Amino acid sequence: MEVNDKTSREELDQNVMNTLRDKDHSVLANHVDTLSCTHNDIIELLAQYLALSEQDDDERFDTWFDNLSKEQHTVVKTFEVYRGQYEHLDS
Repeated sequence: MEVNDKTSREELDQNVMNTLRDKDHSVLANHVDTLSCTHNDIIELLAQYLALSEQDDDERFDTWFDNLSKEQHTVVKTFEVYRGQYEHLDS
C-alpha cells in the first residue's frame, strides 16, 4: 500500500508541476472535485495549514504534514498551485 501511495503522490506532484507550467487547473480540479470531504473539512485543513506554516516550528509542521491523508495532501497541494499562480499574476 505504501508503494501505491508514493506512486500516487509522485503522479500528483508531476500534475502540480504541469499545472504550474500550463496554468491549467483542470487536472487538479478533477482531483479535488472527486474527494469525499466537505467544504468545512477543506476550510479547516487550510486554516491549520496556514497557521502552522506561519510558525517557526518546522518540526511541528512537518509532523502535521506527514500525517495528512492522501486526500488532504491533494487539497494542500492544489491550494499551493492556485496560490502560486495568483501571487504571480501579470499586472
